[in-house]
Parts: sequence; C-alpha cells; structure tokens
Amino acid sequence: MSELTALTIAGARDGLKKKDFSAAELADAHLSAIEEARALNAYVLETPERARAMAKAADARIAAGNAGPLEGIPLAIKDLFCTEGVRTTACSHILDNFVPAYESTVTAQLWRDGAVLLGKTNCDEFAMGSSNETSYFGNVVNPWRRKGANTPLVPGGSSGGSAAAVAANLALGATGTDTGGSIRQPAAFTGTVGIKPTYGRCSRWGVVAFASSLDQAGPFTRTVRDAAILLRSMSGHDPKDTTSADVPVPNFEAAIGKSVKGLRIGIPKEYRLDGMPAEIERLWEQGRAWLKRAGAELVDVSLPHTKYALPAYYIVAPAEASSNLARYDGVRYGLRVEGRDLIDMYEKTRGEGFGAEVRRRVMIGTYVLSAGYYDAYYLRAQKVRTLIKRDFEECFKAGVHAMLTPATPSAAFAFGEKGGADPVEMYLNDIFTVTVNMAGLPGISVPAGLDTQGLPLGLQLIGRPFDEATLFSLGEVIEQAAGRFAPRRWWAR
Repeated sequence: MSELTALTIAGARDGLKKKDFSAAELADAHLSAIEEARALNAYVLETPERARAMAKAADARIAAGNAGPLEGIPLAIKDLFCTEGVRTTACSHILDNFVPAYESTVTAQLWRDGAVLLGKTNCDEFAMGSSNETSYFGNVVNPWRRKGANTPLVPGGSSGGSAAAVAANLALGATGTDTGGSIRQPAAFTGTVGIKPTYGRCSRWGVVAFASSLDQAGPFTRTVRDAAILLRSMSGHDPKDTTSADVPVPNFEAAIGKSVKGLRIGIPKEYRLDGMPAEIERLWEQGRAWLKRAGAELVDVSLPHTKYALPAYYIVAPAEASSNLARYDGVRYGLRVEGRDLIDMYEKTRGEGFGAEVRRRVMIGTYVLSAGYYDAYYLRAQKVRTLIKRDFEECFKAGVHAMLTPATPSAAFAFGEKGGADPVEMYLNDIFTVTVNMAGLPGISVPAGLDTQGLPLGLQLIGRPFDEATLFSLGEVIEQAAGRFAPRRWWAR
C-alpha cells in the first residue's frame, strides 16, 4: 500500500480514472501511513470515518462518470481552516473543542471537486511562528534528518504539519496559509512545493485570521504540477470575502511544460545578505544557470526598500493580530476561565488560553496601535509597505516577468536552536519571504537541492499579480533540473 501513498496527485488522478485502484484503497493506505507516523505529530485530528465515507462517495461518482477534478484525492487541512462538524482550534488552547457549524470557502471548493479529508494538521498557534514550536499540541517533527544524525529538526512554520504530512507521504497534498512565509519556508525545509498565491486569489472566509491584509491560503504538494492542480480548485472569487479578487481562474496545469524562453527573470541584489551561507549562494547561482539554460534572460534588479520589510512586517502583522484576536474572550466559544467579574474572566481566559508567542505579538500590536504610537509605528510601517510594493511594480513595468531568490537563509534547524532568548533570531527566518506578503504578490518555493548535511533547500520565484501560471512554468524548469528528494523513513517502525 506504500506505493499508493508515494503517488503524486496527477498520478493518483490517472490511476483512479483507469481504475487501477479505488478511492477507498487510496484513503485506507494514507490512514495506515498516518497511524505509523504519529511520531511526527503532523496531525492534531485524524478523521478516518469521514475519509472513508468521502472516498466511498468518490468511488460512486467515478463509477457513474461524474468525477470531479480532485475526485478521491486524499488531502490534509491545516487546523486554521474551519471544517463543518470537525474540530478546528488554530492549535490554541483558547479554542479548545471548537467545532464550526460552517465550512471555509477553500475547503468547500476542495470537497466540491471530490477531495477526501484525512484530518487536520498541526501548526503554530494562530499561525504565529516560523518553526511549529508554538502549537498547543506540541512540536511537529520534520521527516528529514541530518546525514548521520538523529537530532529532531523543525519542519518550519507556521504550516509545519501540512508540510511534514506531504513530505512523509501522509497526504497527497495539503492546505496551508502564508502571512509572512508560512507556506514557502516549511516547503523549503521539507523538500516540498509550496505556493502563496496573489492576495485575493483564494478566499479567506472561514480561515482563522492572523493578519487580515497579509494572510493567504495556498497548497503544499510534492510536485509543481500537483500545486497547479490543487490551486485551481482552491481559487476563485467569493462574495463572502470582500478582499477576494473577482478575476478569472486559469487552468494552471496548462502552464506546466510551457517554454520559458524569452522570460526576463530579475535577480534582486538586496537578497545578497552579509553572512549568507555559501551553499545558499551556490544554490541561487545554480537556479540562475538552470533558468538561463532553459532560455530565460537574467537581469539584475534593485528592490531598495527590502531592508525595511522585516521590521515593517513585524509592526503590521502584530497590529492586525491584536485586533483579530480581541474576539477570543471566553464569552461565546472556546476556553473560559471564571473570574471575580467580567474583566477578571477576560484576563484569566486570555492569559491561560494564549501561548507565549501569541501574547507577545498581541502586546506588540496593541502597543503600536495605541494613542501616541500609531503614527510613529503603524502608520509609518504602512508607508514603507507602499514603497516595497512600488519597488516590485517598477521592476515589472521594466519588463521583468518574475524574480528568483533563495527561499530561506538556511536549511531546517533543531528544536530550541533559534529564538530562545531572542525572538528576533527566529523572525529572521522570514527575511526572504515577507516582502512577497507585504506587496500582495504570488511566490512559490521549489525544492532545488540538498545542503552538505543532506537537508533540502528551496528556491523562491516571485511573480506579477495574478500571474501564478508563469511561476508554475519556471518552477517546473527548476524541478526537472534539480530532481525530486525524499526523506529517509526513520519514523516507520
């Protein structure tokens, strides 16, 4: 049955169509794999009964000739997406046992197209983290290990559970959310493909909010083609979400294999950081060579306000988090800790319900929005954000089709290795990814090689607004040149 879990979405789709196996067999193979891999802590809730029922219905539709684009494809869903009748907690104690009475738009579209729910995946609490070490349900363990070592490594965050599930063959694909790199960074750390689409491409309705002007849903898969397949089902205008863009959704899969000859690829000089590891620089150089060999034209570009992106992001995101998380007060749903009066109940509930990182960001956000500091911090950060967006616009106006950068400043690191005494050390993991969110652009991380310790590294492609198709074409060039990587299955006993 392990052969079934090693399939791609495209391969499983073809196998189901030819009746080489059934959706029920495919679901059962993944459910067995999940049981064997609980040491990874990738899932916080498994839904075997629902998976089998959905797979049975998929088989019936296939037999009747009514198969959808994702018919019978087993997926994992980040615990930030509300799923009707299935516990959704954002991996926070404050949302203990919350069971939504509604379905997020993104997951509703996946089920509409025939996908099968395997369970909810672990993530950093309220998506706040770069290593999946802030979850109330404990750390997710990266399926990858350093060569000759057994030190547990982080899978990246916040969507670490989804990334680990796809990398370890515990799902054919998974959903994630990306606020400052939370799809692309864990994708790079786990050797998977992860795309953050243009802001507004996927509806945010029914997704637990972190920072509303930055959050965007996207897929994790093992190949670029699979990411294109999954994103098509996840995308589309949603009247329930006022930030959802009313633009056509192309057949992204048609971009796979399309020639990239003549495309102008920008290489931003600001991404060459002091002290950047030599192997990251070599990987970037290799990526440039692959694209040039495929016919793309490489041009040096400048994004002068990139150096301000990280500090501006860590003002804007906590400010929006502070506002969004005000709704968790112990009154209507989730955890309630009784107090002497209403104010005491609020304080005790929020103090006990939120973890340390969430409390830190709420306090930062409340501070920068407070009287006397709003203009000095939040308003200034928003002005910087406009300048960051303008930098990209100038490059695209000059004829650049996409940009190539590293995805992360390093490979996966060990638990507790970063951010212990200084949280800024952890925040620096987002240095290559936050500009994309600040500008609302699409970005994809594609596995591009292994470091000297045998860990995966990713390259990032940044595209023009709503031009994810070009990223898929370019990403497939890198994928074909680099080959595919899989971790050693140390967790399967």
